[in-house]
Amino acid sequence: MSTPEPRHFPLILDTHVWIWLLNGDERLRRSRALAWIERATRRAQVKVSVLSVWEVGMLEAKGRISLPCHPLEWVHKALGGPGISLVPLTEEIAIDSSRLPGEFHGDPVDRILVASARILGGTLITCDRKILDYSKHCPLHAVSL
Repeated sequence: MSTPEPRHFPLILDTHVWIWLLNGDERLRRSRALAWIERATRRAQVKVSVLSVWEVGMLEAKGRISLPCHPLEWVHKALGGPGISLVPLTEEIAIDSSRLPGEFHGDPVDRILVASARILGGTLITCDRKILDYSKHCPLHAVSL
């Protein structure tokens, strides 16, 4: 069964999706989500959480990802294009992340991403099974690649 196109905007990219987008990863290139992201970009409706910026730095520092330049330079380039913008960690997102309805795991980055999508009324694009399973039972719009 194919995943329907998101109806709730903006699109919030999970950290791995953002990295795949910028690196031209095959997993994203062969998915329907790339067309969704490209259309949303033209309408300036693609968002990345500031926690994803932190996570990119941590992943690179731990050697879990390799970037072609310094992480800060990569982030500036990644956010410098048209149609994509940064979601700050607001008080509302922070509090919502600590009070997500239902059962959700304790990963703070995932909690912030979920809260960001909820507060912005958007759709979280992710491959994270825990987030996708959570979205089936709680108020969150999330779609898989």
